[in-house]
Formats: sequence, C-alpha cells, structure tokens
Amino acid sequence: MKAYYDARAPEYDDWYYGAGGFAERDRPGWEEELAALEAALRSLPPARTLDVACGTGYLTRWLRGEVVGLDQSAAMLAEARQRVPGAELVQADALDGLPFADGAFERLFTGHFYGHLEPEARERLLAEARRVAGELVVVDSAGSGEEVQERVLEDGTRWEVYKRWFGPDDLLDELGGGRTLHHGRWFVAVAS
Repeated sequence: MKAYYDARAPEYDDWYYGAGGFAERDRPGWEEELAALEAALRSLPPARTLDVACGTGYLTRWLRGEVVGLDQSAAMLAEARQRVPGAELVQADALDGLPFADGAFERLFTGHFYGHLEPEARERLLAEARRVAGELVVVDSAGSGEEVQERVLEDGTRWEVYKRWFGPDDLLDELGGGRTLHHGRWFVAVAS
C-alpha cells in the first residue's frame, strides 16, 4: 500500500478538486458537501490531535489546535509539509503501532484511511487510537458495502485497493458509540 500512496501523492488531491482523472465525474453537490465537512471539522474544539494517515494534509488543515500528522508515505508527507507547515509530521506505519506514549493526544483523527482497512486492521487501529487519545474522529466515504477496486494513476499504473463504505450508524457501532458530525451523500464524519 505504501508504494501506491507514494505514487499517488502528486495527484491525490485531484479527487477533492475534481481534476485529472476525476475531471469527468458527475458529483452533484460535491463542493457544498465538502464545505459542510470543512465546517464540521473546524467546529471541533481545539485539541492536541494526531492525524493518522494524514496524506497531503488536505483535511489536516481544518483541524484546530496542536496537530501532529502521521503517514507511512514520504511522498504524501512532502505534500503535507507544503499545505500544513505548522504541523509536526512523522513518517510511520500506523498499523505497526503508533510511536507515541499512552494518552499523548486528546484526539486521534483519521480521514479516508479507516475505510481502506480490512476488519483485523481496523481493530488494531482502534486499539492504538484508544491507547493514545481520548477521542476518535473518523471521516470517510459515505455509503455501504465493500470491494477491492482497481485504481489507475495518471502514469498508467494499476493498483488494487480495498474499500469499505460506512453509514454513520454502522461506523459508530463499530467504534463503540459516539455522535455524527456530518452525514451526506459523499462523506461521513463521526466522533467517538
């Protein structure tokens, strides 16, 4: 997976912007919902936050407080360094254990990572999240179901990626309860 995200880093935000390979997709209400997601994240109280799988920092920039971004991909962190220069950035694989002390953060945030994890990996991440932070905030793609997708990058390389979609109730059940921050056609955000 690391190789895929290293290769995808320069074009990752095309998904958010509807550019590149996403330019022809019909996404009714996308900009409005992205603005609503931004508002939901900005409304969270400032906190010492660990952003797991921060990627390019697209969502990281909306988190208030002291933020540490973690990603396994050096290329993604290079993109994030430009977008969120004030954040501390750490290269590590979250599934190998988070390199932080128990209770080091008030909040663990993850955006569009949880839905790429198969059940056993989600359990490992949840255990680590609960170890290092009191609150967990998850943003992912709204919907239901799961599949292995073929993703084609602009350079023509093809990658297989596991994807799981969640409704807020399913996600909150899996996380052990909490509250919905946002639920729309495209995105779901919950706090647990």
